[in-house]
Amino acid sequence: MKGLIQLAVRDEDMLDEREQIIDQLMHEYSDDILHLVYTYVKNRSTAEDLTQEIFIKCYEKLNQFNQQATIKTWVYRIASNHCKDYLRSWHYRKIMLSDKIWDYIPSKTKQLEEEIIKNSEEDILTNSVMSLPLKYREVVFLHYYEELSLREISKITTVNINTLKTRLKRAKELLKDKMKEEV
Repeated sequence: MKGLIQLAVRDEDMLDEREQIIDQLMHEYSDDILHLVYTYVKNRSTAEDLTQEIFIKCYEKLNQFNQQATIKTWVYRIASNHCKDYLRSWHYRKIMLSDKIWDYIPSKTKQLEEEIIKNSEEDILTNSVMSLPLKYREVVFLHYYEELSLREISKITTVNINTLKTRLKRAKELLKDKMKEEV
């Protein structure tokens, strides 16, 4: 592969060889680059589009490869920089804002409105539980989310059942106060 790269870098007019190099790069690194891009954008279709753009950019800049680094490092650097440019772009920020707006626009259907209210209440409850001190959060999580009995929780935490009952009662009081504040 290095022989092909050296030849293509020296003679830009040899398009066939450049195409062979890019084909080989795509074959060897496309999955890795796709995974890398996905870690930046967290969207599969966007990651696929950006991966294609990255290999086009590699093709266009192949004559700039100076072999100070490995070809893999060079491709990864192009991918990383391309992703960072994309995340700073006006297009990306506009899409993200549009997606967030659509998440909050109420629908005309009653069923969807009820679902949004339910999700909002669940979010408030989850956030309230997560803000409890650890000793209360632990017992609430294990009892209500994991549906464990107080006896099972006692075995897991090595805390007396009566102490767990007290913590659960206190956690309910704290949650009640937090929920009143939120609503």
